[in-house]
Amino acid sequence: MRLLIIGTGNAFSARRFGCSAIIQGPTGQIMIDCPDSYPMALRQAQEKSGWKIDQLAITDVIVTHLHGDHCNGLESLGFLRWLHHRETGASLPKLHLWKPVADRLWERLAPAMDQSGAAKLSDYFEIHFLNQERESLIGGMKVSCRGTQHPIPTSALKFKADGKVIAWSSDTPFDPSLIDWLAKDADLIIHETSPPPTHTPVELLNSLAPKIRLKMRLMHMNDEFDPASTTIPCLQEGEVISI
Repeated sequence: MRLLIIGTGNAFSARRFGCSAIIQGPTGQIMIDCPDSYPMALRQAQEKSGWKIDQLAITDVIVTHLHGDHCNGLESLGFLRWLHHRETGASLPKLHLWKPVADRLWERLAPAMDQSGAAKLSDYFEIHFLNQERESLIGGMKVSCRGTQHPIPTSALKFKADGKVIAWSSDTPFDPSLIDWLAKDADLIIHETSPPPTHTPVELLNSLAPKIRLKMRLMHMNDEFDPASTTIPCLQEGEVISI
């Protein structure tokens, strides 16, 4: 499994893009979340990594929740792919969401994208629901989700392929039961850290067992975050991780 880190910042960061990544699956490229300025974020990540990402080649997008730093880029992506679909007949990207997230997505996007009532969400994306009770097959990978305790519906994720597992916390306060779910069978745990109460302070992650911390990497940092405050490595934009 191969992962390209696109953004590592929280909603208020002036130095980093919003948390997002590309996973290369056996049958497609999957984008986790779609934050503001994602075309610029993709370009900078590929320049740093040498991994070329074509916006038109992204087959799947997973949106964990509807805070802007995780979903604002859907408008840009949707219009780009809609125009490409009209011009060439190319497939629309598959958009995967937990149903409580999907239920309010068009309410959020419609004022900018409904084209005076002529368009609907399915004109831009092929919608698929994530289900906590069973795995989804996305880009050739098995993907499972679990709700977090964030103030709005939010899903954590696990990706399985070739006997390897990547876990993604999404936004969450410190939750030992979620960490247990993420850590089970995971080769890599990507966990958020930001000030409480709706996020996870690094001090509590520092208290986890060494065997968990060794598999963990940090994202969602604010600009004041001090990497020296933890032995858990902080992700870098443009970083490529191979499992």
